[in-house]
Amino acid sequence: MTELRVGKYMFVAFTYLINDEEGNLLERSDLPMSYVHGSDTGLFIPIEQALEGCKVGDTVTVTLTPEEGFGPHDPELTFTDDIANVPPEYRHVGAQVEFQNEQGEARAFVVSRIEDGKLTVDANHPFAGKTLVFDVTVIDVRPATPDEIANGAPPPGSMPLH
Repeated sequence: MTELRVGKYMFVAFTYLINDEEGNLLERSDLPMSYVHGSDTGLFIPIEQALEGCKVGDTVTVTLTPEEGFGPHDPELTFTDDIANVPPEYRHVGAQVEFQNEQGEARAFVVSRIEDGKLTVDANHPFAGKTLVFDVTVIDVRPATPDEIANGAPPPGSMPLH
């Protein structure tokens, strides 16, 4: 029997590791993520291209520049204020707060630093501005169902792509 390979309209499940350029582990997913290959999936294009032709058990390594990944770090999305001006529940690194602009658009900010009586919040993705190395391992390949093809992904309730 011929092994199924990743190609157009194939359901693909994978696990991944994300490292920085120095090899430091930034994120790991041992829970399978899935998508329909060749659909509008939201998966980074260089990763989808690298998976083309892979079979179960194959691992691909893909390096993404900031422009290919989560974009450059935008300093205009970072704000610093006196900690005294910040409610106590947000006075720890990692706290999330949502702000709205004049148009009512909401954006999530994360407390990224506290030092010298100042607190800094950042709305950039944590990986913005970083070159990332993805190690992606294929754990399942099968023909996608018509519903999966129509939606570009498995049914709701399945794992997100990233």
